[in-house]
Amino acid sequence: MKKTLSYISIFFIICQAHSQNYEIKSPDGNIRISIDNSDNIIWSASLNGNVIIEKAEAGMDFTSNTDFGTNPKVKKHTIKSVSKTIHPVVAHKDSKIKDDYTEISITYRGHYKLNFRAYNDGVAYQFIDEAHARRQVVSENISLTFPKGTKSLFPQEESMYSHNERLYLDKSLPEILTNEFCSLPVLFITNKAKVLFTETALIDYPGLFLKGNASTTMNAIFPKYVLEAVDKNGKSDRVQTITKEADYIAQTTGKRVYPWRVFIISDDDRTLIESNLTYQLAKPTVIKNTSWIKPGKVAWDWYNANNIYGVDFKAGLNDDTYKYYIDFASKNNIEYIILDEGWTKSTTDILHFNPEMDINELIRYGNEKNVGIILWVLWKPLDENLLEILETYKRWGAKGIKIDYMQRNDQYMVNSYEQIAKECAKLQLLVDFHGAFKPSGLRRMYPNVVNYEGVRGNENNKWSEDITPEHNVTIPFIRMAAVPMDFTPGAMINKQTKNYAISFDRPMSLGTRAHQVAMYVVYEAPLQMMCESPSTYYKEQETVDFITKIPTTWDETKVLHGSVGNYIVVARRKEDTWYIGGMTDSNARSLPLDLSFLGEGSYNMEVYRDGINVDMFAQDYKIETLHVTKSTKATANIASGGGWSAIITKE
Repeated sequence: MKKTLSYISIFFIICQAHSQNYEIKSPDGNIRISIDNSDNIIWSASLNGNVIIEKAEAGMDFTSNTDFGTNPKVKKHTIKSVSKTIHPVVAHKDSKIKDDYTEISITYRGHYKLNFRAYNDGVAYQFIDEAHARRQVVSENISLTFPKGTKSLFPQEESMYSHNERLYLDKSLPEILTNEFCSLPVLFITNKAKVLFTETALIDYPGLFLKGNASTTMNAIFPKYVLEAVDKNGKSDRVQTITKEADYIAQTTGKRVYPWRVFIISDDDRTLIESNLTYQLAKPTVIKNTSWIKPGKVAWDWYNANNIYGVDFKAGLNDDTYKYYIDFASKNNIEYIILDEGWTKSTTDILHFNPEMDINELIRYGNEKNVGIILWVLWKPLDENLLEILETYKRWGAKGIKIDYMQRNDQYMVNSYEQIAKECAKLQLLVDFHGAFKPSGLRRMYPNVVNYEGVRGNENNKWSEDITPEHNVTIPFIRMAAVPMDFTPGAMINKQTKNYAISFDRPMSLGTRAHQVAMYVVYEAPLQMMCESPSTYYKEQETVDFITKIPTTWDETKVLHGSVGNYIVVARRKEDTWYIGGMTDSNARSLPLDLSFLGEGSYNMEVYRDGINVDMFAQDYKIETLHVTKSTKATANIASGGGWSAIITKE
C-alpha cells in the first residue's frame, strides 16, 4: 500500500509538471491564486472558496523577440513565504507595515519571469524581462473576467489626455461599452467581495487604463509612445496636442521589471482603506538622507481667490497679501504656504517673478516666521528647463514645488515624474503633483513626493455641484487606496443642498462644517491643504485650533466603520494620541465606536461634531470634551452630509 501511494504521488507530480498548473495561498489561507500555463498565461483568484476574479490573462507583445505569455513554456518555478516589516520614511498611514505574502516565481523559456504574490488583503503580479534586449512594447495583454452580476464604480474617462479627476459611475459590467474606459484605481463589486484594481512600481512605462467589452470582461489599454506634442493652437501654456504617436506603447532596453498589477480583494470595505499594498509593492527608497522631508499643513490661496478682507491693503497678487498668509500660518503653527498661479512673471516665464511681488523677500519673511514657501508651476515650461528652474527656486530658498497640468501618463510623462522627483530630492525640495495621474509607487522611491491630486476635490466647488457628501465618502475607498490624495479640504463656507450656490471667487462646500473637519483625519495627505481664506479662518479660530492639532502622517490606522459611498469612520494614532474622523453621505447615522484600541487608564476625548441646527445652517457645530476609557461605549452621531471628529489624549 505504501508503494502504491508513492507511485500515485509521483504520478500526480508528473501530471502537475506537464500541465504547468500552480496554486498559491495567502498566509492566512483565505485567498488563492490558480495559474494555468497552457496556450496563454491564465489565472484566477478566490476568497474563502468563492471565485472573485474568474479568468484573467497576463501577457506582453513586442515588435521583436519573444512575446510573454504566448504558448508559455515553464522552465522552473519556486514558491516561498515571506514575513518582514517595512518602516516607511514618510508614514502615510502606518509607521510599521507587516509585509507577509506567499510568492510563486515562474521562469519561462524566452528569458522572462512572472511573479505572483498572495497577500491576506489581495494579489499582485509582475513580469520580469531577463533578455537584456532592446524592446518596443506593442501592448500588454491584461484581460479580467469577473463573475456574472459584477458591477463597477467606474471612473470613466473621455480621453487618455486627462487630469484623472473623475466621478465614480455605478455600472454593471455589461453596461460598459467597448468605447468606454476608465483610469485607475477602479472598484469592482462581485456578489461575494470587492476588488480594487490599480498598479504600482510604475517606472519607465505608461500608465494603464481599463476598457469595457459590453460583458463581464475588461481589457487594459495604454497611451501610445508620444513622438510629437505641440502647444494647442500654437500658444497654450499648459495644454498640448499630441500630433504623432508610435505604434507601440513603450521602448525599453536591458533587463528590467515591469509594474505590479495590484488587486485588493476583500469582503470587508474597511480593508480598502487599511491596505498598504501599493506601498509594499513599490520600489524601495533611493534617497539616503531623508531627515529634511517635513510633511505638514499648507495655507493655500487659489481656492479662495486671495479674498483677504478686514485689512488696510488691497488684496491680490502682492507682498502684503502673502505676508498676511505667512502671518496666519505662523500664528497657527501651519508649516507652509503655497504661492499658486500668478506669482511668476507669466505662466511660461517661471524663472522670474511677478513685478508686484518680491519672492526673495517673502521667503525671507517666511523663514523669519518659521513658514516655508512652496511654489506652483506649470509642467510644460518646467519640463523645458528643469534643472535651471529648480536650482533657481532652491537658491531663493523655496521648500518645494507644486506642479500642475501634466494631463498625460504615457512613457515620457511617467519618466518626467521620476526625473522631477529625483532632481528635487537632490536639491531637498518637496513635490506635490497636481493635475496628475494617481500615485503609482513613486512616493516610496522618492519620499519627497508628498502629494498627488488625481481626484475630483474641493476646488471643483468653484464651478460645480459635484463634490457631494456621497462623493466624499466614495473616494477614500477607491482613489485613496493609491494614497496620497490632495483633495484640499478645509472649506468654512458650508451649505446644505437647498442653500448651495456656485461661486468661483467665494466657493462653498456641500455638507456640514464637521464634514470638512473630519477630512483631516479621514483623507491621507502628508502635505495637507487648508483651502479657506485666512480672513475667514480668523473668524473661525475655534475650528482652526482643532484642525491644526491633527497631524498629516500617522503611526497606525484602524477603520472602525466603512461602507463605500455611504459612511466611514477611521481611527489613527500619532505617537500616544488617537484621532477619529467620521463622515457620512446624505443619510444621518449613529455609529457605535469601539475604543478598545486605547491603552489602560482614562483619556480626554475632545469631540468636534454637527450642531443641533445643522439641518438649517450647515456651519453649526459643537465642541465638547468627554472622559473615556477603552471600555467606554461611545457613539458618533452624524447629521445628513455631516461629520464627527475626536482627539483622544491620556489624562
